[in-house]
Amino acid sequence: DTHLQDDLIKPSDNNNLKNKPSVKDQIKFKAIEEGTFFARDLVSEPGNILHPDEYTKRLNSLKKIGLKITVYDEKKLKKMGMNTLLGVGQGSIRGSYLVTMEWKGLNNNSKPLAFVGKGVCFDTGGISLKPAKFMEDMTYDMAGSATVVGLMKSLALRKAKVNAVGVVGLVENMPGGNAQRPGDIVKSYSGKTVEILNTDAEGRLVLADALTYTEEKYKPKFIVDLATLTGAIIVSLGSEYAGLFSNDDKLSNQLIDVGEKTEEKVWRMPLNKNFDKLIDSKNADMQNINYVGGAGSTTAAQFLQRFILNKTPWAHLDIAGMAFSKYGGALNSGGATGYGVRLLNKLVEDYYE
Repeated sequence: DTHLQDDLIKPSDNNNLKNKPSVKDQIKFKAIEEGTFFARDLVSEPGNILHPDEYTKRLNSLKKIGLKITVYDEKKLKKMGMNTLLGVGQGSIRGSYLVTMEWKGLNNNSKPLAFVGKGVCFDTGGISLKPAKFMEDMTYDMAGSATVVGLMKSLALRKAKVNAVGVVGLVENMPGGNAQRPGDIVKSYSGKTVEILNTDAEGRLVLADALTYTEEKYKPKFIVDLATLTGAIIVSLGSEYAGLFSNDDKLSNQLIDVGEKTEEKVWRMPLNKNFDKLIDSKNADMQNINYVGGAGSTTAAQFLQRFILNKTPWAHLDIAGMAFSKYGGALNSGGATGYGVRLLNKLVEDYYE
């Protein structure tokens, strides 16, 4: 993009500068910077400003940098059968949406890389209402989607030599008169049924339909999803690592490698059939929480894995401890971090371009 040329280091700017980055590298760094800042800006907006309706407008503005944007509104989603996503937002006066962002950096039909994000613009918990002190920060519950948006923006700005798609589910989880109830049973886009035992375990419901749709429509090389999914991952890893759950060792090792390189670190957590059994339901194919207790972030990931139907390499990043920093650090002064934009750009650059 031509505006990225504005801040480039010119030969006359500093003749003593050693190891001056090339113009190509400067454009890449600037694109990643803009993607990261865009993600931070989205996360930092209060819930009364960045609700799902407004969010879709901002995503449509990315058409001008070469992204193909498609917005599926509630009418379309109902026709498609995306009932787990729609159920989360049915108590809100705002609309619910699925938005796809496609970048075609290769002139061929090679399989795209797919990135899926949770976009709960504000999370009250729904009928399973959160205590007030745990609700005030829930404008950040769309950080996974913001990372995907920031990544797609940076790929387009730096004209990455790759085909990629970003998919975000945008909802608001409110306790209105039409809100989803504990005990409801919902049929997902995949056809699998889910018993809703707790309406505050909503992010996985949004991701479930988005994951199945992404795998079915795009048949990608891999899927990486990002979500501020569980408080349990903060208990496990604090604010040092995102939790990594995956069905694929190769993809996991790539993410661990680029996490070390970018200082956006991930730590692989376990998945297995015994954890998976904990979300079995007597009334549906599965339930949305584990009432046995423990392993909350793992059973949430097991839930998501059930919606990867065709053995596509998949990784889930639980970024609940990484999306927001109370005290700041070397790369931000506090608040929204934009975690994952640099990580995933590096994944694309090192392994897929």
